[in-house]
Formats: sequence, structure tokens, C-alpha cells
Amino acid sequence: MSVRIRGANAYGHLGWFQVYCRICNRKLTIGVDIVYKCPKCEKKYKAYFCEADKRGLKGKCPYCGSELVPVI
Repeated sequence: MSVRIRGANAYGHLGWFQVYCRICNRKLTIGVDIVYKCPKCEKKYKAYFCEADKRGLKGKCPYCGSELVPVI
């Protein structure tokens, strides 16, 4: 008998690949939308940003000032 994980805990569920922009709170899907992150503040502040806010920030993190990188 095999056990199947279903619902939000299943690996294929979109909840595993969705983050929110720290500025506009837009829901971003990794792999579908263009998502940027701060490598230093990603874990501490969940610092993910949408493409429009990255342009507004001129590519710099508002928390530490480091360069934003795309999420792959």
C-alpha cells in the first residue's frame, strides 16, 4: 500500500512555488512570473520583489542595499 500526499502538502501544489512581493504584496509564482530576491535578506525578511518594484528600487534591496538577483 503506497501513501499519497494530497492537498497543500503535496510537492506539486502551487503553494510551494508562490511568494509575495515585499512592497506591493502581489502573489508571484516562481517559474511563471519574473521574481527577484535579495540573497542576503531572503531568509530574514522573505525579500522577494516583482519586476515593477525592482525597477522602482533601481535593482537594490531596500533593507541592505545589495543587488537583487532573479530567482531561477
